Amino acid sequence: MGICEGRVVIVTGAGNGLGKAYALGLAAEGAKVVVNDLGVGTHGEEGETRGAAQMVVDEIKANGGEAIPNTADVADWEQTGQLVKDAIEAFGTLDAVVNNAGFVRDRMFVSCTPEEWDAVTRVHLRGHFCTSRHAADYWRGEQKAGRPVDARIINTTSGAGLQGSIGQSAYAAAKAGIANLTLMQAAELARYGITANALAPNARTRMTMTAFADTMTAQQDAPFDPYAPENTAPLIAWLVSKQSADVTGQVFEPFGSTIRIAEGWTDGPASEEKNRPLKAAEVGDIVHDLVAGRSPAKKVYGT
Repeated sequence: MGICEGRVVIVTGAGNGLGKAYALGLAAEGAKVVVNDLGVGTHGEEGETRGAAQMVVDEIKANGGEAIPNTADVADWEQTGQLVKDAIEAFGTLDAVVNNAGFVRDRMFVSCTPEEWDAVTRVHLRGHFCTSRHAADYWRGEQKAGRPVDARIINTTSGAGLQGSIGQSAYAAAKAGIANLTLMQAAELARYGITANALAPNARTRMTMTAFADTMTAQQDAPFDPYAPENTAPLIAWLVSKQSADVTGQVFEPFGSTIRIAEGWTDGPASEEKNRPLKAAEVGDIVHDLVAGRSPAKKVYGT
């Protein structure tokens, strides 16, 4: 019996890459999976991978698991409401949402158009909001009805969101927002029996292969391929399981068989209180001393 036996999980963007690995891994651990995938390409092109959700469902069933396909647009409020209803109607309940769907349109900030900005932030930020909000409404209703809730929201941020990435201003901003959204969900939803955590995975996907193809391809024939998306699936399965009920508000950075936990923003050095208003001419020395005394930040990707 797997650690997710009987758990019902929605995985968005589950037709390829990490999402597919999550869906297969969860099913192998006994979960009943709603495989959501709109069938778009790396940059959001319509129809590029149409039918991907059904193919993953077929693979799960061939391995003895339970799954249904879904092609909802994760950023569409009505469609994601139906997505949650479909999960409950098919399997009787819902225990977890794994928000994985997304695409990227790489642009330097000075080249990014409003349309590109809106498309990227829509699929990532609004996409993380819609499905989780409908799921939270269901779980809150269950809790208020006196039925126990032990639910999970698992979000997908990125190293680009945690430290920035040259040429990915919209994507990095959206992923940073998701990391903070995770903290807010953890704080606000605990009263309903819901935990919220996020991953910033470092793995081979259609998106990462556009930027890091040489590095990631070189590892495919190694005895252990650290970039294989399947490496992240065990962490997802554990977070979905009942065993993770005491862990919330965390951001994990998995790579290969290593799991790192991010520490996030925290208070740094502060200047001494002068008990009087500062003068503008004093600020420069104070700021330079603070910058020199702080812990070094991780470098922005690409610098």
